[in-house]
Amino acid sequence: PLPSDVGERQQPVRLGIKNADPSIIRVGSTYISAESDGSRLYVRTAASVAALASAARTQVWGNPTGLGEVWAPQIVRDGTTYVIYFAAGTGSAHRMYAIQSQTPNAGYSGAVKLALPDDKWAIDGTAFIYRGQRFFVWSGWVGNSNGEQTLFIARMSNATTITGPRAVISQPREGWEQADVNPPTRVNEGPEVIIDPNGQLHVVYSANGSWDTNYCLADLRLRADGDPMYVWDWFKSNGCLFGANGGIMMSGWDPTLYAKGVGHHSFVLLNGDPNTSPPAGPQFPLAYHGVPKADSPNPFWSGRYWYSGTFQWWGNITYTRGTERNTGWSLKFYE
Repeated sequence: PLPSDVGERQQPVRLGIKNADPSIIRVGSTYISAESDGSRLYVRTAASVAALASAARTQVWGNPTGLGEVWAPQIVRDGTTYVIYFAAGTGSAHRMYAIQSQTPNAGYSGAVKLALPDDKWAIDGTAFIYRGQRFFVWSGWVGNSNGEQTLFIARMSNATTITGPRAVISQPREGWEQADVNPPTRVNEGPEVIIDPNGQLHVVYSANGSWDTNYCLADLRLRADGDPMYVWDWFKSNGCLFGANGGIMMSGWDPTLYAKGVGHHSFVLLNGDPNTSPPAGPQFPLAYHGVPKADSPNPFWSGRYWYSGTFQWWGNITYTRGTERNTGWSLKFYE
């Protein structure tokens, strides 16, 4: 059966962190988050996701050379090293950077610019290992202008070195990814990686503009034994899986009741490593940003908070592309 959470959903847990783009990992029994104030980077540590809201926010990078707008830090643990990936720059100059440390909330190196192929506008990047190969996935432009935000992937040889070309894995070409009309927005961003119970790779991403109620989460599922660098081995969900606009949800998935503009999530994985992805069955921690539906902030961005929700695997779901069909695990998200 398709998912229905009538009677299940409760008032969401809004963390007392008024910010966007949560990145949270678990290391042992400690939860570690990274955030930006638009210019600098901060880390919190706590014994639970909920406790992060009251944890001290420690500055770990002060932007000493004035790189411009600092967006969407992503923290992972690579062996014994903590790495925070983030975008910085102004306008079309946004590029991906990384800082590293042996401890989560102190001692980070200076920022290193990642030499992404073609050196175009890039944000929301994160690194992962899949079947022994390192990869980097991010949102960027094909060319030099903001026509649409595309999801790219490239291979890596270590935590900060890209090898080989970039490959497109998703572009916002579906009608439900083009729900914004004022302005017309074409966005695929905020990619987060997870591996399903069959061992298949997923990239769950945010579609539509983050400044409106159409912002939502959707899924890319790599076919069994597919090549992550080959776009036609990826199958896209036939609509949003988590969002406030019922008109753009995948059939059988219900819109949120309490939060709008939901997206740019974090799966709260052990070490931030998709190879620790949870099994089928129970619900597991999820963080995302959103705006209370009861609020009407202007501008919308200023009203965003971090939320703590849950997710679980949902099996035997078919994604279609033209006449092609691919059936496997999808995801169910709960406020």
